[in-house]
Amino acid sequence: MADALDAFLDSLALTRNLSAHTIRAYRGDIGGLLEHLARHGENDLTGLDLGVLRSWLAQQQTSGAARSTLARRAAAARTFTAHARAAGWILVDPGVRLASPRTHRSLPEILNVDQARAVVDAVGRRGSADAVHDRDHHLDGGEAARTGSRTDNAINRALGRRDRLVLELLYGCGIRVSELVGLDLADIDPGRRVVRVFGKGSKERVTPYGLPAQHALDAYLSTGRPTVAAAQSGSALLLGRQGGRLGQREARRIVHAAVAAVPDTPDIGPHGLRHSAATHVLEGGADLRSVQELLGHASLATTQIYTHVSAERLKAVYRQAHPRA
Repeated sequence: MADALDAFLDSLALTRNLSAHTIRAYRGDIGGLLEHLARHGENDLTGLDLGVLRSWLAQQQTSGAARSTLARRAAAARTFTAHARAAGWILVDPGVRLASPRTHRSLPEILNVDQARAVVDAVGRRGSADAVHDRDHHLDGGEAARTGSRTDNAINRALGRRDRLVLELLYGCGIRVSELVGLDLADIDPGRRVVRVFGKGSKERVTPYGLPAQHALDAYLSTGRPTVAAAQSGSALLLGRQGGRLGQREARRIVHAAVAAVPDTPDIGPHGLRHSAATHVLEGGADLRSVQELLGHASLATTQIYTHVSAERLKAVYRQAHPRA
């Protein structure tokens, strides 16, 4: 069974080009299923039937697993049993009869247009998130800290320009944080104002960006990136303080710092900016199919949650404004 698991994961990596994070999730889910099968006294996959699958999920439900977790694991089990049937490890695929629990999709928290504008503009008022973080973590007032602060002034200005570009691209393009930090210099086409993005499964798409993002990009490339660029920078567009490629953790900190600078704004991260961008584009008149292309969703059903967000906001306005509400 261990060999079967390894062969299944290798197949996922080769044929579906899944990320390392997704492969680890499959390993955990299917590894747990095979352990459950072994506890039932089975030494190979021939004992894997619908009853085993259902008892595996029921055991997790009893242990308090969330419905979303159960749904994900049921989907992973169906993928595994389909592969096992195709590979000839089992004669019948029991996963085709395995139902998933219906999950409640909560509406994402988003910014309104004015809040989004204020969050992007907040970067200039605060300076770079790196500088704020470093200042807050100086533990002594010695000469080294003061000298370091003076040396960091130019870097702080450069990182401030970078932070502004981070906010402009996340909100202006609606891209994922993983897509943002993966951008290279060659992925930007200033002439057409589009950016080439590699999404989940290394699927490529082209996303437009606006004039404010172009201004932020010009400022960063002219006086920002050259200040922090180093030998390890390579082709990365967005750089960290030490010159390496900006990481997702740092990008999230940039967003949270900008959001915290705007009063009465929900504490969202990069994905909240993505949700906000999609909702604002849809409310501005875009059709759902265009929003799907913009976000890089494989299924239109994933994009449809934004119609729910817009409907909820419309109802809130109605309740507040209509005398017969």
